[in-house]
Amino acid sequence: MLESIFTPTDDSILIRFMSPGKRGGKPAHWLPALMLVWTVWVFFVPMFEADNQFRHWLWPTLASFVIFLGLYWRVYYRSRVQVIWSAWAMAGLGLALMPLNPGAQCYFIYACAYFPCSGTTRRATLATLTALALYSIEWALLKYGWVYWINGALVSLCIGFMNLNFVRKAEREAELRMSHDEVRRLAATAERERIGRDLHDLLGHTLSLITLKSELANKLFDRDTAAAKREMIDIERVARDALAQVRRAVTGIRAAGLAAEMASAKLLLESNGVHMEYDLADVAVPVEIETAFAMTVREAATNIQRHARASRASIALTHADGRLTLRITDDGRGGAIEPGNGLNGMRERLVAVGAELRVESQRGRGTTLTASLPMPRQNNVAAAIKLRQQQANPA
Repeated sequence: MLESIFTPTDDSILIRFMSPGKRGGKPAHWLPALMLVWTVWVFFVPMFEADNQFRHWLWPTLASFVIFLGLYWRVYYRSRVQVIWSAWAMAGLGLALMPLNPGAQCYFIYACAYFPCSGTTRRATLATLTALALYSIEWALLKYGWVYWINGALVSLCIGFMNLNFVRKAEREAELRMSHDEVRRLAATAERERIGRDLHDLLGHTLSLITLKSELANKLFDRDTAAAKREMIDIERVARDALAQVRRAVTGIRAAGLAAEMASAKLLLESNGVHMEYDLADVAVPVEIETAFAMTVREAATNIQRHARASRASIALTHADGRLTLRITDDGRGGAIEPGNGLNGMRERLVAVGAELRVESQRGRGTTLTASLPMPRQNNVAAAIKLRQQQANPA
């Protein structure tokens, strides 16, 4: 019973905005409990008023607090659609209790904190200002001191607009994640279609030729053994050529498409005000190397977005003098590279495919990340990687 009560719905505030990672993370139940600490002001304010002005505040306040806890639970554990009504109910609770307890302004502060979670920016702003207007009118009619009024109004505005900024940022990040997933999905679909077309064009003619020559060799077998043997030799040659072409085509299958990651990085950075340009050389990259480079682009773009404070960035993959080079630059703050930014994992992935990573970062002059390796021959890539893995993990 208790477990079901404290199981938040999928579109609740606790799941959408207060779960670690916000994607499949466990809800942080301790956060709502922690934020209840501010409700102590509902009880403290009348206790410290002079002249025993509020003699009958206790029982009405206790009753209102029970109702408030129910509304508070609905805000965090039930559908986000219901937040607006729970927040208005908190404001109404504050209006009802105010004549007996000026500490009821605390309920208005909580209401203003939750209005941003209830809809559009315009709707949240209008709700916040309306609630504050009602609070101010009643405060003036009750002729309470202006110091408490200023404190309540300022705190309500500050918390309300801070939460509005937080909610909108979380929504933009969620939209951005969806856009990234869509970019990768479309890239994967396009890659599958390309591979399908290539294999169809490649194998269609070859298999037709093999079928034709097989039929001819079968007809010649009893009449002209030498001619039949020549046809069989041709069939073997055509089959070997087809096998080599299929292997070259399969090498082009991209486990983590570099082009898709570059497009995704551009989407991430430009949505955060960083102008980005990228250039992808038209070169067949072995799948293991492309995967390592794609993961490097993803990690570097995340670092630029979070830490660099850059306005421009560029990513380029070049092939010159037998070397394949991935260069990522930004014009951010530069300086000492902070640990924990994924550079170790980035370096390990690159070393595993034979690449070296170089990072240049001067304070105020941005950062340049360069990953480079000799362009390997296609048939040596898997063997080289297997050898490195054996060296790294000896039996």
